[in-house]
Amino acid sequence: MNKTIIALLLIAIGLCSCVQKTYERKVKFILDVSKIENIKTVGIRGSNNPLSWQKDVEMTPIFKDSIYAVDVTFVTGYLGAEVKFVVNGEFEFQNQENRRIPFDLTKDTTMYYAIYNNLSQ
Repeated sequence: MNKTIIALLLIAIGLCSCVQKTYERKVKFILDVSKIENIKTVGIRGSNNPLSWQKDVEMTPIFKDSIYAVDVTFVTGYLGAEVKFVVNGEFEFQNQENRRIPFDLTKDTTMYYAIYNNLSQ
């Protein structure tokens, strides 16, 4: 009985020490879609909650049919996130790597400017 209790305590202590500390990481995504015609929807998907690969987080037009933006707050222990933008239901960079967004740890909010389907800005 005592050995079982000690084993359970050791397992509980081990599990507690494995938990990674999380932080709020705010990112303002700004997307240029000015080279695309007939825009109906603009969104973002990604690897870290609150983003997912299954559903768009809608972006708001700053200048309709040109610039869209969204603020996302990640609660994570990671130093970055992976994302792709989605316009009219179409992922950018089909069958290619995701965008890797490093969090700016020196500021409250990371600003990320992008051009749809273009990595060289």
